[in-house]
Order: sequence, then structure tokens, then C-alpha cells
Amino acid sequence: MTIANNSEILFLYDAKRTNPNGDMDNENKPRMDTETETNLVSDVRLKRYIRDYLELFKGKELFITDKAKDSGDRAKQLKDEKKKHEDCIDVKLFGAVLAESGANTHFVGPIQFTWGYSLNRVELQETKTITSKFSSGVGVGKDFRVNYSFLAFSGSINAKNAEPVALSDEDLKLFDEAMVKSIPLSRTRSKIGQTPRLYLRVEMKNANSYLKDLREYIKLDRHKNYDSIDDVELDCKELIDYLKANKEKISKLVLYKDDKLTLTNWDISNFEMEEFTLQ
Repeated sequence: MTIANNSEILFLYDAKRTNPNGDMDNENKPRMDTETETNLVSDVRLKRYIRDYLELFKGKELFITDKAKDSGDRAKQLKDEKKKHEDCIDVKLFGAVLAESGANTHFVGPIQFTWGYSLNRVELQETKTITSKFSSGVGVGKDFRVNYSFLAFSGSINAKNAEPVALSDEDLKLFDEAMVKSIPLSRTRSKIGQTPRLYLRVEMKNANSYLKDLREYIKLDRHKNYDSIDDVELDCKELIDYLKANKEKISKLVLYKDDKLTLTNWDISNFEMEEFTLQ
């Protein structure tokens, strides 16, 4: 059954001695707002984690996949297999732009994210020269990493946009799982060292209600130097107050919380809850 309610998403994870999102136009350095010393991660990077998890670990069909050279090639593959674009889980979640046989059509994805940003000031580690030896010679490059970045993403789920792709409650549960499990399973050299710390999906009671960006209501002292999750203490008073003030709009909270994350003023006892853990 297609989902009937909107949701708002708050997703927090940290990155230690790693590169959360390299900028190919800047020597693959971690993306930064240098004026504010804020680490940035694109929504495209987050969606890629989810796609990889759903394809590699759950065996789901994707539209954007390495199995095809472009969208036209992928469309032909689906046609040959007598499948529709909507049969691909990433189209159901994030939508797709289709450009085959001269047509320009698209599905607007019901699930969208803003760019993520660090709640703390982030320092880049000193670069190191890395070498790769090939039969033709030795390749030399630079290795850039953040020291410690505590990152926050905001997202939303639009029930109206779920209708054309028939995003179901079952699909949504799979998405919840992927949000928590996908990043730790991206075990490449530059991505090891990232850990989900909090996933909160606030499900509304209908398709007309919404909330503001939930990151505006959490506080982390930007003047403090952070080196690990043990240094993080996140003040959630404004967030809880905001959720309580909008309680009549909220159906339930779907929650994953890492046991290493310290939250203060965290009282969600008045809400219907659906909690899950990593297994």
C-alpha cells in the first residue's frame, strides 16, 4: 500500500580520520566551507550509500547502476527484461530523470535531502603523498582527510510524490534500514571511519503536515575542539520542545540511536515510538 503520510528526517553521523565527500574539482579534498570551517556532504553522496546498500546487500533492482553505461542503456535493459522504471527501488525513493529515445520525462522522488554539514568546526589533516605502482610506472597523489566531523542531514518524505511510484510502507522500512546500515558497509579506504549516531524519522499524520529543518533545534558547542564521539554532547531541548509543540501533527517517531552518543534534555516518552538497533 502506498504511504499516506509525510515524514521529516534528522540524520547524524560522524567521520574520523576519513574523507566523507571528496571534491573532484579540488584534488578530492573533503568538501568544506573554508570561511566557517564547516565540512559539507552532498545529498548525492548520501543517496549513493543507500543505493549501494540496496543493490549489493538486499539484491534490489536499481535504475542508476554500474550495470549500464547511461540512462538510455539502462532503459533498454529494463525494456528487454519487461520491467518498468518504477520497479527500481531508487526510482521509488529518489525519482529519476529519463532521457531515452528523445524523450525527456522524470519521476519526482518522494524522498529528498538537503546537503549535510558539520555541527562542529572541522580541521583537515595534513596531506600525505600516496603512491600506486603500475607496470607503466608509479602514480603519485595526495590523501586528504578530516580530523573529526559530526555531520547532520535533513530530509523529507512527500506522500503526494509517492503516489506515481507507489512507494509502500514496506519500501519505507527498507529505507529506514538502509539509512542506518549503508554507511558502515561502505568499506572503502577513504570511507572507513564513519558511524551513524542518530536517525530520527518523524512521521506526520497526513500528507499536508510538515516541520521545519530539525537541525535548527539541536545544539553543539562550535567553540570546542572535537576528536571523537566521546567529546560530543548534543543539547536537544529545543528539538524536543519543538516536537512537543507540534505533537498533534505527529503520528510516530522512528528512531535509531547509537549508544555512544550523549544527548541532553532528550525526553521522547510522550510520543509513539518505533525503535530499532543494528543487527
